[in-house]
Amino acid sequence: MNAPRTRVQRRPVHGVLLLDKPLGLSSNQALQKAKWLLCAEKAGHTGTLDPLASGVLPLCFGAATKFSQLHLDADKTYETDIRLGIQTNTADAEGQVIATRPVQCSVGQLVEVLDRFMGPIRQVPPMHSALKKDGKALYEYAREGEMVEREPREVVIHDLDLLQWQLEGDAPFVRLRVSCSKGTYIRTLGEDIGEALGCGGHLSHLRRIATGPFEVAQCVTLAQLEAMEEGERQAALLPLDALLPGHEPVTLDTDNARRFLSGLRRRGPWPDTDQVAVYGDQPRALLGTAHVRAGELIPGRLLSPLEIQQILESSPPSQAHLAMMA
Repeated sequence: MNAPRTRVQRRPVHGVLLLDKPLGLSSNQALQKAKWLLCAEKAGHTGTLDPLASGVLPLCFGAATKFSQLHLDADKTYETDIRLGIQTNTADAEGQVIATRPVQCSVGQLVEVLDRFMGPIRQVPPMHSALKKDGKALYEYAREGEMVEREPREVVIHDLDLLQWQLEGDAPFVRLRVSCSKGTYIRTLGEDIGEALGCGGHLSHLRRIATGPFEVAQCVTLAQLEAMEEGERQAALLPLDALLPGHEPVTLDTDNARRFLSGLRRRGPWPDTDQVAVYGDQPRALLGTAHVRAGELIPGRLLSPLEIQQILESSPPSQAHLAMMA
């Protein structure tokens, strides 16, 4: 007879967890595991990371999910290995080999080819991707053996550093560090570089080492999170405004903070600004985002008074004490 399953008591959790996602898990699987470990009521991520890739995956809990969309446009940095001479139908090591060619390029030719991929480039999204056409993911068409027309998309390669290479022997490869704009398909980049070298290629390794301001050195693994006590897991969360780098801070007094939270514009001596992080001063707490036009602070995404209270109650005692005194 099976023992009854223990029901997890969910609770309000607010903050950002920088996860070092392991290989083999989808972004959603990693999210659900972290959500279960934190007993969180609500969670989301800031964009997917391929199951065959490891590395930085920011996870948003509670009120942080209100700002997750702001991070979708962030630049990304990856380290990747391109196995030269072998082309697969998925452009990665999981696919079936569809062509093999000898590798006959020199280091000079390799550097010349890499230079061609710097700056704005156009990519055709791979069939094995989650991009949708007519409401259906491209990988679903691919599984059915159907090819569909895909429009090229412009992306930007900011930096392309050659870290290591081996152009001879049984397993020729190049290792690259790629800093790029959102929407860049590293598998497509690797395949295109292999094609430009005349030998073809596919990705054999992919790791995201940075997304926006977040770096892999700041991340925790699922194993580390699982080994933590409950309080340590809570302490591993970054505050909500970690998702708001570059936002100009504006602090409102108690009366203006209350009006702002009800959706009312406030007037003040602020210059026009597109991105503002708005705080209340008694106690100091993030209220939401806004922008300023002609001296008016115009609300964007707002926290609820309940969310603010929950965040303050889970903060260090000094801040929670201030909340009770206000």
